[in-house]
Amino acid sequence: MTEQHERQPSQGFERGTDGPKVVLVGVDGSDSSLRAAAYAAGLARRQRALLAIVYVQPLLSAGAAMGAPVAETTDQIAEDLMAMVRTETERTKGIFDLRWEFHTFRGDPYNGLVTAADDLKADAVVVGASEQAGHRIVGSVAVRLVKAGRWPVTVVP
Repeated sequence: MTEQHERQPSQGFERGTDGPKVVLVGVDGSDSSLRAAAYAAGLARRQRALLAIVYVQPLLSAGAAMGAPVAETTDQIAEDLMAMVRTETERTKGIFDLRWEFHTFRGDPYNGLVTAADDLKADAVVVGASEQAGHRIVGSVAVRLVKAGRWPVTVVP
């Protein structure tokens, strides 16, 4: 007896490719976010996907109201992260081929990463585990992204 299987049309949206085409990683300069960037770079390289590196600049806060130069500080962090990415790219040139883009978004980290993932049509999101003790009570960005259930999320310790 021979079984025949007829291919059923996909019920959901499919981009017509195997594996991710855009791997988004959130970076903020912390050790865990840099480990997440390294992991995401390896994933993107192996999948021949675009690595979208995203830094979310926090909105002006109470520190800004008291005269602290918050915008200048976050701009400097973005510039430092971009310089770090360029340095690592040059260091591995000819060894690893990796397509990447650096993006900055403004807002709180969770909403900034959600906006980035939607705007960039991310297929996967990689973030570092929170290093802040208070996030055990309120919930970290990583946990909130996982609960959103909109993309596969990898949390790197």
